[in-house]
Amino acid sequence: MSTAQPFVELAEIEAARSAIAATVRRTPVNKSPSLSELLGCPVHLKLEHTQITGSFKLRGATNAVASLSDADKQRGVAGVSTGNHGRGLAHAAKAAGVRCIICMSRLVPQAKIDGIKAQGAEVRIVGNSQDEAQLEVDRLVDEDGLTMIPPFDHRAIIAGQGTLGLELLEQVPDVATVLVPLSGGGLVSGVAAALKAMRPDVRIIGISMERGPAMHECLKAGGPVLVKELATLADSLGGGIGLGNQLTFAMTRDLVDDVVLVSEAEIAAGIRHIYWQERQIVEGAGAVGVAALLSRKIESVGPVAAILSGGNIDMKQHHRVISGEDVDVTQEAA
Repeated sequence: MSTAQPFVELAEIEAARSAIAATVRRTPVNKSPSLSELLGCPVHLKLEHTQITGSFKLRGATNAVASLSDADKQRGVAGVSTGNHGRGLAHAAKAAGVRCIICMSRLVPQAKIDGIKAQGAEVRIVGNSQDEAQLEVDRLVDEDGLTMIPPFDHRAIIAGQGTLGLELLEQVPDVATVLVPLSGGGLVSGVAAALKAMRPDVRIIGISMERGPAMHECLKAGGPVLVKELATLADSLGGGIGLGNQLTFAMTRDLVDDVVLVSEAEIAAGIRHIYWQERQIVEGAGAVGVAALLSRKIESVGPVAAILSGGNIDMKQHHRVISGEDVDVTQEAA
C-alpha cells in the first residue's frame, strides 16, 4: 500500500530551474493563427519537442541526476521508459559521467531505442509492458546497487518538469487553459503545481489517448489500478502509473481540472495539422493537445496553450501519417 508524500511545491520547482538552467533549453512558444481562428481565442503552442533530446523528459532527468549523492553517481542509475525518459536520463547521465541502464518493453519503437543507445546508455528489452520492464530495473537496484530514477513518480522528476510551467507563464502571462499530455502524470503534476501556485485560476487539462489511458482509468477507479498497455500512435503515453504510486496520482487528482481522451484518428489529425499548418514535427504524444482542439473537445475560454511535449517519432511513420495514410498501429503491432 502506498503512503502519499506531500505535494511538490513551487520552491522545489524554482530550485530545479536553477539546477538545470545551464544544460536544458528554454523552449519557445508560437501563437497558432490557424488554431486561434478555429477556437475563436488565442492558441499558443509550447514547442517542447525542440528540447535538446526531443522531449520535456530532459528537464526532470537532469534535475534528478543533479540531486544524486556522489556515491549514487558512482554506482550508476537505471530507469524504465517508453522512450523519452530513457533518452533524457541517458543524456543527463552521460553529461555527469554516470553509468546508465534503460529498461524498455517490446512495444517501444526502434527509433526511440536507437536514440537512447546513441546517448551512450545500455538498453535492455524486457517483456511487453513498462510494468514488466520495471522488474529488471528492480533487479538492478537490488542486486547491482544502481539507483532507480523513475519516469514520473519522483520529487526531483516532477520538480524538473514543473520548470516548463514556469517558462510558459512567463511567455503567455494571460493563459487561461493549458493542455498537457497525460501519461504517468509527471509532466501534468509539475506544470499544475507551478501554475496553480502562481495562477490558481488557470485550467489544467490532461490529454491522453483512448487506448490504454492509465491515469484516466486510475482516476475513475479512485486509486492506482493495473491498466493494459496497448499499441497507440501516442506510444510515449503508454504504461501504468504504478500500484505504489506516491505522488502523481494524488497531484493529478487534486490539481488537474479535467482529463480528455482522443482517438487514434484524432491523434493522426493532430500530427498532420502540426506539420502542414505549424511547420513542426511531433510524435503522437506531443500532438494530443492539438488533437483535442481540432476535435472541439476543449471549451475555449480565454487564451489556450498546448504543450507539444515531444518530437521523437519514427520518420517513416510520420511520413505515412502526414501523407494521409490510415496508420493503424493496433494492427501493425498484432
